Amino acid sequence: MKTGFCSIDEEGVIMNNAAIREISRTAMKLRNNYESQNLFDMALGDRVPKKDMILSVINDLQKITFPGYFGSENMAFVSKENFAGYTLAVMAEKLEKQIQLALAFDEVTDDVFEMERLSKQLVVDFISQIPDIQAMIVKDVEAEFDGDPAAKNMEDIIFSYPGIFAIFVYRYAHALYELKVPYIPRIMTEYAHSTTGIDINPGAKIGEYFCIDHGTGIVIGETTVIGKHVKIYQGVTLGALSTRAGQQLAGVKRHPTIEDNVVIYANTTILGGETVVGENAVVAGNTFVTKSIPANSKVASSLPELEIRSK
Repeated sequence: MKTGFCSIDEEGVIMNNAAIREISRTAMKLRNNYESQNLFDMALGDRVPKKDMILSVINDLQKITFPGYFGSENMAFVSKENFAGYTLAVMAEKLEKQIQLALAFDEVTDDVFEMERLSKQLVVDFISQIPDIQAMIVKDVEAEFDGDPAAKNMEDIIFSYPGIFAIFVYRYAHALYELKVPYIPRIMTEYAHSTTGIDINPGAKIGEYFCIDHGTGIVIGETTVIGKHVKIYQGVTLGALSTRAGQQLAGVKRHPTIEDNVVIYANTTILGGETVVGENAVVAGNTFVTKSIPANSKVASSLPELEIRSK
């Protein structure tokens, strides 16, 4: 409907004629972009994994991992086995559909029946690992509590610590990554990254009793290997020495190895696939490391001299 120099669309949005003409020109330019880029299929529909459904799977896994802490169930009045079984069944149905979409989009096979069979088997394989993953995440909570004097109790950590949420998402995403499920593991960890500021690639291998203190700005690359009882602080990067070769480095060990009982303090950068931080080492804050550190050592960069002048 037109009124004066304006047009009102079906939703009641008022636009002037100049805006309408510019929208039309811009839409045509975008169409040309889409066609030339050969990247966007506007008819994808149900052919790609749905992020909102994957986030719903994360919510279900959170209920399974920390029963009674998330969701509406009162665990004092329900059968824990029935609760776990029902929640797993709900989660499995969602996950199977998303895995099937991911496999189809990745063109794993053209056989529809084989795609269905494979997605069902992957869900079964994933579910079988959940008890061990849940137990490992509880150990991470214990490590967080033991390492943080500000923590009131374990409940405080489960409810509110971003490091535990990032580790929780990573551990389940890593299981799917190891099963070679495409897309979904990275969607999961990037969601945790966006909500916590902690970027853990699902391909990293991290041992039990892993502790992240504060956490903001932490980056852990795909081929990083971390041992048991490791603690890292905010701003730590475990990255690649160089990525200029791009896709030629795919599958190559390009991130460091951190052995057992290592502490890495804030804003430290450790780079390179051949770099090993030996067990029981302590790396001071603001340290830049590109070569291996022996076990049972303390490492620090020379700090800039502090100069204080009176006014």
